[in-house]
Amino acid sequence: MPQISAIIPARNEEDNIESCVASIATQPEIVEIIVVNDQSTDCTAEILARLSQTVSKLKILESTSLPAGWIGKNHAVWLGVQHANGEWLLFTDADTVHLPGSAQRALSDAGVFQAALVSYSPEQITGSFAERALIPFIYCRLSRKFDFGRVNDSSLPDAAANGQFLMIYREAYEKIGGHRAVADVVLEDVALARRAKQAGFRLHFASGQGIVQTRMYRSLGALWQGWTKNLYLLLGGTRKGTLQEFLLAFPWPAIVLIVAGIIVPAGAGAWLVVLGILWLVACHAAYVRALRRNRYSARFIIYYVAGVCLYAAVVTASAWKYWRGKVSWKSREYPVGKP
Repeated sequence: MPQISAIIPARNEEDNIESCVASIATQPEIVEIIVVNDQSTDCTAEILARLSQTVSKLKILESTSLPAGWIGKNHAVWLGVQHANGEWLLFTDADTVHLPGSAQRALSDAGVFQAALVSYSPEQITGSFAERALIPFIYCRLSRKFDFGRVNDSSLPDAAANGQFLMIYREAYEKIGGHRAVADVVLEDVALARRAKQAGFRLHFASGQGIVQTRMYRSLGALWQGWTKNLYLLLGGTRKGTLQEFLLAFPWPAIVLIVAGIIVPAGAGAWLVVLGILWLVACHAAYVRALRRNRYSARFIIYYVAGVCLYAAVVTASAWKYWRGKVSWKSREYPVGKP
């Protein structure tokens, strides 16, 4: 049986780390779980110490400092790799829960598709109003850019992966330079996938429905900080691309028609308002189709207006952070520039 080393970077993950480790520990294909405690200031270390008494395959490493030129997560993962023994490396985040058979499924997909890198986009668990409004909307928009079929087609340059579940053959990982080659890259999962594909390795990127679940952000502050850190890069990392996305994602024609209808005298104005409402209804219908295509419940349609507004705000804030040259994540600030 191929052996997998699971590597989990953990910085202040007291709410998540136990369920993540427990979901991995029962899977026989995973021979070791390496958690790198990245200078946590909460109860993460205490929870890991308790888990080590019952989970025999758990190894705990401590990251004592962050070298210059490294993103914290990338450095923690790189430390974990140095102590890993498996022929496959599974990089996963502490906020994930791996469903039974997920490791076996990943190995099976690697064999069936002859892929050196297998990644799944996790099933998103949403709790708060902001999560329900924003997260499905973001993933529906991103699915237009990161199409699974194009990513998996070796004849096309498209490359993508999700760092919440990214399994790579160790020889391939070492050949492309591993996380050391993307030490200062915020969007390291996509960068690794791009390097792997450029090196001639096949990718298999797919939906994680029934394989892995995640609730990424448990507060509005974390939601805002997380997406403003990543979204500008996910949209291409250019001002032109960001402006284009801002214009396409927001139902500007409906708003213009409705506002014009209110200003214009009765008669013509009423028709403009009706046209604006019909346009907005059409936008709702298109969103329902996008939700179903991306395996979300159609009930998320009730959050469409809120989702559009939040998305526009996050896109703007993310672009602003990159234009000014720095982003923040988990009490650390990183310099960023054009990708």
